[in-house]
Amino acid sequence: MATQHTMWAEYVDPDEPGDVKWWHMVREGDGNIAMCGKEMASGARTMTDRRWGNTEEPSCHTCGAMYLREVPYRTVA
Repeated sequence: MATQHTMWAEYVDPDEPGDVKWWHMVREGDGNIAMCGKEMASGARTMTDRRWGNTEEPSCHTCGAMYLREVPYRTVA
């Protein structure tokens, strides 16, 4: 079975969720630790990995490099 991933928001102001600074990717089973090693805030906004690369805010380059090596190619529909 393929590993599942979820996008997690890193906020501009970590003490006040609001504007997203970066999107990170977290593997299922890794709790709130992003693929880049950053600990994500519990309760941070999340979204499906299918949105990776399709957000207004930037995505973490390290998470992206690792994520793209783990998921099969799929077309965006």
